[in-house]
Amino acid sequence: MSKTDTSRRDDGALLNALRTGFASLVGSEDDKHSGIAIAVSGGPDSMALLALARTLWTERIKTATVDHGLRPDSAEEAQMVADYCAKAAIPHAILRPDQPITGNVQSAARAARYGLLDSWRKQQGCQWLLTAHHADDQLETMVMRLNRGSGVAGLAGIRTRNGHILRPLLAVGKADLLAYCQRHDIPFVDDPSNSDARFDRARLRTQLAQCDWLDPETATQSAHALAQADSALHWMAQRETDARITEQQDALICDMHDSAALPHELVRRITKLALERAQPGLNPRGEALERVIDALKSGQTVTQGHVLCQAKDGLWRFSIAPPRANNGYKAGT
Repeated sequence: MSKTDTSRRDDGALLNALRTGFASLVGSEDDKHSGIAIAVSGGPDSMALLALARTLWTERIKTATVDHGLRPDSAEEAQMVADYCAKAAIPHAILRPDQPITGNVQSAARAARYGLLDSWRKQQGCQWLLTAHHADDQLETMVMRLNRGSGVAGLAGIRTRNGHILRPLLAVGKADLLAYCQRHDIPFVDDPSNSDARFDRARLRTQLAQCDWLDPETATQSAHALAQADSALHWMAQRETDARITEQQDALICDMHDSAALPHELVRRITKLALERAQPGLNPRGEALERVIDALKSGQTVTQGHVLCQAKDGLWRFSIAPPRANNGYKAGT
């Protein structure tokens, strides 16, 4: 079916999608006595998630809306959600960042939003935080990353689970969630930033809306397959890295005698894991990671972050660089 068909899922199908999506993500990990936190922006997607979750888990759900204060109407929109929750006897909180959002607005707002929501989730004693990301969000993410030259991990798009964050409706189309709100007279707001041409995602969304032949739900199946492939590659790379690395007092030694014979993707992942182990939190990607690999294969010394990378006789050595150690070395960042 094309994405223009907005009647594919009735109420029962949507409830089943949420129920089975949630169960597949948590399995036996779910503590039935723990609360379920729901992030509700006030848009049709999150309002539909809220209403569906209320049907399934009436006593467990708690909700929060983050008001970044970036638009004049944001406080009123947050209050709309609060009023709806009050009438439905659902606990609700409005969260606001302590500091103004600056720099890259969308990126900074996202970081602040998840930080606030996770702190609130823990305070409320909730095991999980649900967001209303859907299939159209997934398609947009995949196309944006395709345009940036992403590899398998990037093209896998939005993950259905990231720690305590769950996205159980990721295989459901936006049209179905909007239709649900309309059928049940559930109030919602339209965030003008969703169609603001200043933002890459908004411009892409406008273009994708004209592609009736492109089905977001089908694209989500591809994202799921890519995510599984990425997990398999990561599992393989972890095993290879564990087998190849020897820990010394001041360094990690990785046996890469056969680096020329290994698939390059495996070399990339082993090198990345070694760098992350040498400096926790380091996340080398793209050209920065390739420069490290090229240098090590040619026997050069290179730095990445605070890690000094050296190669000799097929052994790659990763150690924290001493003060001023990158003077005279070719930087890998």
